[in-house]
Amino acid sequence: MRFLGRSVIARLLVRRVLLGLLTLFLVSIVVFAATQVLPGDAANAILGRSATPERLEQLRAQLHLDRPAVTQYWLWLTQALSGDLGTSLVNNKPVADQVVPRIANSATLLLLVGAFGIPPSIALGIAAAIRRGRRLDTTTSVVALAMAAAPEFVIGIGLIVLLSTVVFHWLPPVSMVPPGRSVLARPQILVLPVLTLVIVCFPYIFRMMRASMIEVLESDYIEMAKLKGISRRRVILLHALPNAIAPTVQVIALTFAYLAGGVVVVEYVFGFPGIGQGLINAVTSRDVPTIQCVVVLLAAFYVAINILADLIAVLVTPRLRTGTWQRS
Repeated sequence: MRFLGRSVIARLLVRRVLLGLLTLFLVSIVVFAATQVLPGDAANAILGRSATPERLEQLRAQLHLDRPAVTQYWLWLTQALSGDLGTSLVNNKPVADQVVPRIANSATLLLLVGAFGIPPSIALGIAAAIRRGRRLDTTTSVVALAMAAAPEFVIGIGLIVLLSTVVFHWLPPVSMVPPGRSVLARPQILVLPVLTLVIVCFPYIFRMMRASMIEVLESDYIEMAKLKGISRRRVILLHALPNAIAPTVQVIALTFAYLAGGVVVVEYVFGFPGIGQGLINAVTSRDVPTIQCVVVLLAAFYVAINILADLIAVLVTPRLRTGTWQRS
């Protein structure tokens, strides 16, 4: 049985990794094609209106803009695979030197959201399922529905009005840090962005945990466990929760994949120096290498988080781990 479980996990991991690599390859093609059809010309954007035709032609040749699109894509892909993410067209600095600090800031933001957002969402989902139809269930469900209906920028602006400007003046409304410094140097600037994203992700995790837990608690084997005299706490934690958590893990993965894109809006609202604000700046200045790097990295994060979610779902669910679902 242990060997069967390991083989199921190994096959799942290999299949997901291969599909993830294929997805990243297709995303790289789409991203490169999209940057090729952007209005304007990279050489013109760099040199400005005062550039001479000779200088424009020289820069186009330097950037390989005079070559066919397929050749440009191949050069870009081979450089990226070798670890060279290119040079920014705005300041002529390596893209990696500008992107890596922003990735660290955004990763800090998402880790804090996971630490402060996921446990309460799961705990309240379990509590609401156990007290289905009672006051706690009704109240939390209504609040979660209201949170889900509000876009990220509305929540962010509302928190700024409430906690930073009009009502209270407890927190800084803008997440400003000196260039090259980590956001951890000023922890107070993290509170509003983290709180915004926690409110955004709470309703989806809560509602899935509640629905999955209700379905499992109504199953036959839970009724059998109750008839055997097993304590209610043991039934919930050892029998119901492991089978109800798998769909919630998938929703958590989808939520974080969504946050990888939604963080762009939140970072723009708060002026947070993360990958989202960097992408907006790159699009505004038509910095093609930075755009390509950031979008592919976001796609890689999406693929990685889904692979991790599938693996966790198999590990925590006995039926999936032993492969009995494949034989039924």
